[in-house]
Amino acid sequence: MTVVHRSCPRTGHLARPERLALLAPLALAAALAAPSAGAATWVYVSNADSQDVSVFELDRSAGALKPVDTTALGGMAMPMAVSPDKKVLYVALRSQPFRVVSLAIDPASGKLRKLGEAPLADSMANIDTDATGRWLFAASYPGHKITVNSIGKDGAVGAVQQLIPTAPHAHAIHADAANRHVLATSLGGDNLSAWRFDAETGKLTANEPALTTVTPEKSGPRHFVWDKAQRSLYLLNELDASVHVMAYDKERGTLRSVQRTTTLPAGFAGKPWAADLHLSPDGRTLYASERTSSTLSSFRVDAATGQLQPLGQVPTEKTPRGFAVDSSGRFLIAAGQDSHHVALHPIDPATGVPGSATRLPAGKNPNWVEIVDLP
Repeated sequence: MTVVHRSCPRTGHLARPERLALLAPLALAAALAAPSAGAATWVYVSNADSQDVSVFELDRSAGALKPVDTTALGGMAMPMAVSPDKKVLYVALRSQPFRVVSLAIDPASGKLRKLGEAPLADSMANIDTDATGRWLFAASYPGHKITVNSIGKDGAVGAVQQLIPTAPHAHAIHADAANRHVLATSLGGDNLSAWRFDAETGKLTANEPALTTVTPEKSGPRHFVWDKAQRSLYLLNELDASVHVMAYDKERGTLRSVQRTTTLPAGFAGKPWAADLHLSPDGRTLYASERTSSTLSSFRVDAATGQLQPLGQVPTEKTPRGFAVDSSGRFLIAAGQDSHHVALHPIDPATGVPGSATRLPAGKNPNWVEIVDLP
């Protein structure tokens, strides 16, 4: 396995003084982010073709994933979200009838218990809750729309409350940390739309301006994440596998382009097909997956500017549609759609780069990963 770092040109590795300088702050940040002693960490992987969710336990001390259970759902299980209180896992089913399943998480065993099902307005590529846990957002790629469902006091999703048509192929939808603005990508329209959000009524209204960012033609905005300070937003474009860094105005809900870089390995000659991206818990490293090359890219984040320095790519499971980073920042778990396995990558504390993985079988067509720490 070859990992390219900004480094000694002959070896491709970080020089020793630089590694030592990085190690202390990264290790400290990881320690502060780590779950408390006695906490259990459960990993959920949705499997589209076997129509179920695989449950694993992450054993950090052993650096291992342990199979726990499989929960059948009776539909094409794809995007997932976790309630803010970590008590409920939501799974959207992208086969008819389109619906979302609400599953209670047993903190002792990690196993899932069905709370209920609710209709979704279409096949949804992404779901997420607002900060209060009272509303579920969803974005429909084939239906070109975003929606809001209610969530009851028991944590179960209820009826669709609002439906808004969008430009072609809505793909991701998330509220910012203040829960006042919601952004949504349009992969076919090459834009992000911005919405004001009323957490009391669950209603979205168009922001001013409504289109906060227009990306280059046929770039295909797909997934995005904010940093914790809400100063920067990172956008992954599916069709050209680029990453945009944008300055975020959290008062106005608007974006300004700062940097554009790529997730593609050197010498890449195929058709780009980027999939997912996540920040490390300490915010120092951004990760992205690209399906054609079956690689994970790593980027060092400049703390002052939010800009990215590419650290190179590492191989992972074939067609890595979804992945997640654990709360300690020590492990990355990637799902291979075409390998029907998940990969557990240890993360180098000095560089932030994922290492060689151990593999476990999942269901058929694993595509989404959620990690939950519970006492």
